[in-house]
Amino acid sequence: MRKSFIQLAKGRYPRQAHVDLDGLKDDEISRLGFDGRASQLYRRNDPTQFRATGDFRVRYAPVHALPISDGQDASGAPIKMLHNQDGAVYLSTRNEAPPFFERNVNGDQLFFIHKGSGTFETEFGPLAYRPGDYIGMPKSITYRQVPDAPGGVFLILETAGNLEFPDFGVFGRQSPLDATLIETPEPKCVEGEPGVEYEIRVTHGDEHSSLFQDFHPFDVEGWKGDLFPYRFNMEDWNVILSDTVHLPPPVSRFHQAPGIDVIHFLPRPAEGKQGAERAPWYHRNADYDEINFFHGGDFMGQPMPEGLLMHTPQGIHHGIAEKVREMTRAEWEPHARIGWKIISIDSARPMTPTAAYKAFDK
Repeated sequence: MRKSFIQLAKGRYPRQAHVDLDGLKDDEISRLGFDGRASQLYRRNDPTQFRATGDFRVRYAPVHALPISDGQDASGAPIKMLHNQDGAVYLSTRNEAPPFFERNVNGDQLFFIHKGSGTFETEFGPLAYRPGDYIGMPKSITYRQVPDAPGGVFLILETAGNLEFPDFGVFGRQSPLDATLIETPEPKCVEGEPGVEYEIRVTHGDEHSSLFQDFHPFDVEGWKGDLFPYRFNMEDWNVILSDTVHLPPPVSRFHQAPGIDVIHFLPRPAEGKQGAERAPWYHRNADYDEINFFHGGDFMGQPMPEGLLMHTPQGIHHGIAEKVREMTRAEWEPHARIGWKIISIDSARPMTPTAAYKAFDK
């Protein structure tokens, strides 16, 4: 069962959900992310205040503190942080182009550029990138990432199923995404050098194999079709707003694949109706793990922890600190805008933290 029009209310509760809490703590438990049955529990205490033992816990890892081999060695690889049957999440700090070309046959890849600029050279042609860009790289395409300079930081999502844009339905053709702003590569045929053998390193499962050929992998004169690499910058996303109630995350869904949604929280005006909660309510997402990567910005003047990867397992309480919630209510006028920039990956199957993630956040 998805949503039901049978809505019950018992005990002490606000007249309207997420508005005028009168000292209560708004705690939501929901099925199917935010698309199924849900209830709000109105508590006296902050439900995120608990001590955890075992692996059922929220984990954190700042990318700058991780031993990522592609940041130290051009032949190195990104570090896998989380994985399940539907996909995996990696972090990369690639500083220079690898001495080989790459082809991933595990699935589609979505690169998010946190820091750095450069070019993804591909069979279809080059795509320049800058911070805030998404680079979509379909499964089995040959490419090479060429940074302009050291210091780049990249979040990578790999999906076993087809990664695509969702149907935005009633929002129309230009909101929240104007598809004409999606950049695709222009062909650039590259001549190989005589006597040079070119390596294509293929990722399959947890293994790497190499293919060698005596012509350049990018000897493409032209292309046509609907399968190609692409670039889109988060600044070109039109944020969906409500002045009267805090909207749930799915209104900002940007990509989807079987078992996985990609959502981003971007700068916007705060809710203007007096009494409306401007901070997301406390939540137990009963059916989705939530992976958040903090790109930057702020929430009501509180800086976001840039470069932090956070994993929240399904079924565990999470939410913004109570003192920040209180500040958003008390200082209404000074905080009329939310400046956050967060990439969120929601996974229907539990994500397993890798040994590297566990070793950092014990």
